[in-house]
Amino acid sequence: MTLQGNATATALSRLGSLRLMLPYLRAHAWRVVIACAALLCASSLLLALGQGVRYLIDHGFSAGGDARRLNEAALVMAALIAGLGLATASRFYFVSWLGERVAADLRRDLFSRILSLSPAFFETARTGDILSRLTADIAVMQTLVGTAISQGLRSVLTTIGAFAMLLATSPKLAGLTAIVLPFVVVPLILGGRRERRLSRAAQERIADLGAYAEETLNGLRTVQAFTHEPRDRARFAQRVEEAAQAALTRIGSRAILILAIIMMGFGAVTFSLWVGGHDVIKGRMTAGELSAFVIYAVVLATSGATISELWGEFQRAAGAAERITELLGAQADITAPAQPAALPSPLTGRIVFEGVRFTYPSRPGQPALDGVDLAIEPGETVALVGPSGGGKSTMLQLLLRFYDPQEGRITLDGVDIRTLDPAVLRGALGLVPQDPVIFSADAWENIGYGRPEASREDMRAAAEAAAAADFLDELPAGFDTFLGAKGVMLSGGQRQRVAIARAILRDPRVLLLDEATSALDAESEQAVQRALAQLARGRTTLVVAHRLATIRRANRIVVMERGRIAAIGSHDALVAEGGLYSRLAALQFGTEGVE
Repeated sequence: MTLQGNATATALSRLGSLRLMLPYLRAHAWRVVIACAALLCASSLLLALGQGVRYLIDHGFSAGGDARRLNEAALVMAALIAGLGLATASRFYFVSWLGERVAADLRRDLFSRILSLSPAFFETARTGDILSRLTADIAVMQTLVGTAISQGLRSVLTTIGAFAMLLATSPKLAGLTAIVLPFVVVPLILGGRRERRLSRAAQERIADLGAYAEETLNGLRTVQAFTHEPRDRARFAQRVEEAAQAALTRIGSRAILILAIIMMGFGAVTFSLWVGGHDVIKGRMTAGELSAFVIYAVVLATSGATISELWGEFQRAAGAAERITELLGAQADITAPAQPAALPSPLTGRIVFEGVRFTYPSRPGQPALDGVDLAIEPGETVALVGPSGGGKSTMLQLLLRFYDPQEGRITLDGVDIRTLDPAVLRGALGLVPQDPVIFSADAWENIGYGRPEASREDMRAAAEAAAAADFLDELPAGFDTFLGAKGVMLSGGQRQRVAIARAILRDPRVLLLDEATSALDAESEQAVQRALAQLARGRTTLVVAHRLATIRRANRIVVMERGRIAAIGSHDALVAEGGLYSRLAALQFGTEGVE
């Protein structure tokens, strides 16, 4: 294969990533058919204009002043123009509709895929990069479907048709034009490869920019507290400059490509017109034929220039399609089995960890849990305490099946949780996390997040049980108040009480409390502790806590250290043992308090 053939094959293979759009276009097949029909009609009528001009000049202007023929020629031209306008408008509407619809469907499927991915995926993925694929990359695909494809097909059709009409009008001039075509096509192919490379680089720089902005805005209070604004401004400006330079490099490359093609294309047209003009002078062509040739030559050159511009858009879209396909193809580590097991009914809530060993994917050399054996009986309240990094929260994450252990198993009422549908498993659990998530909605929606079908009376009762009703009533619109992005209108303790109300409303069989009262003041903590104590009755409760005062009345306290269980017992028994728990208690309560 020649060098040119290799370049063509490579470019086409890279464009193969655009196959991503086929299922989405197939779903709207009849609109695709209408759009293609309008496209063919518009291209045909555009080419017919050349013959209309030829007829108008040769029979309307050069027929001895025959007004009837001139009128007929003008009517034909008017009909062609009207048809061209109608077909073009139809093409624009249906193609634009397809662009919007395909982008919406693609964005919906991509978001659905993102939601299905397990937390392990997000340990290494950047949120800003994912958002860039969900927004900017799909916007590129929308432009491709809604504009570039139809313009590209129209240009290809008019290029082929125009050259055919050139050949029919004057084979000699058409041959001269054909000689120049390879000088247009080769730069188009070679420049397209570079365009695709530069487009992907530019898109990745935009993703970097979004990731940095998202991270900085999420930690804005920390940024301002440490007066880090000047450094963050400088870093963001640097990333902006990198993104701009990547885009400008791509723009410069495309500009050179367009320049080369226009110079070659219109140069060929000018040369052909010069030769054709001599033929008219010598009587070998009519003025109408030369006029038609001029129109076809201009259409050919314009279409070639349009193709050169759109080729860059196709290459850019190919890069976006690759990034979208990568995310659509990402597989969740945690999935439902083909035939999931069923939980016993009624569920008692007995939890057993059997020889569980687990290491986070992002920290392969540091075991988070190392041979944990623990049985939690139905209705029992078990507290997990110990130094940070001991594996306490990891046990909750494994129980929620955000991850699967590398060794051992976890059972719920005797059923291995890996045999359950994750949705069924999590439906039996209620979580109050250490860092509660408040969504950009009102208090009703935030409290009812786990049970959207619950009545407002039930939601309010849950808020009262969590000592949240009073401060929610004091908001400008009460429970209807928009709580802001990430609950910015609430304090840390208030956000935690809303999260507790959410768990209370869910009424789960197994309750998971991960530092659930860490951000509360003493008065609120007492109120919430009473609510949680009431909620925990008859339920299996697993509590992660650093503040030992909150778990002194647990049935059992499990002391975790370096991923292992160091001791198990009641508060008094563990203090009496004089081990790790006793030292932690002495630090928090003082020697007199422990005694």
